Amino acid sequence: MLKKSMISLFITMFIFTPFAMAIAEEGPGGNKRKGKYTYRKVYKACPDTPVVSPADKKKAEWADIFENRKFDEFGCVDQWTAMADKDILDIYTYFYSFAADSPSPATCK
Repeated sequence: MLKKSMISLFITMFIFTPFAMAIAEEGPGGNKRKGKYTYRKVYKACPDTPVVSPADKKKAEWADIFENRKFDEFGCVDQWTAMADKDILDIYTYFYSFAADSPSPATCK
């Protein structure tokens, strides 16, 4: 009886561990599609902004920038600091999800 329970436990762990790891690596928790749209909207509204793509940095670098609100790199710092936290979270999720060390790095076009 104990042997069957142990086998069942190991099989369950073997099946669900990859799912748990995938969920844990999701990132910041915003909406990456909305983040892409919002970033493009902010980028177009601000003249003379440098082109910044998610693939320019790794996930840890984007985490440092967004968690510490270091928006100098994006230009128009006043516009970024006035933005709603939800919009910043969505943009952060977009950049984090498509960073240089992600499975599918993306560049902004």
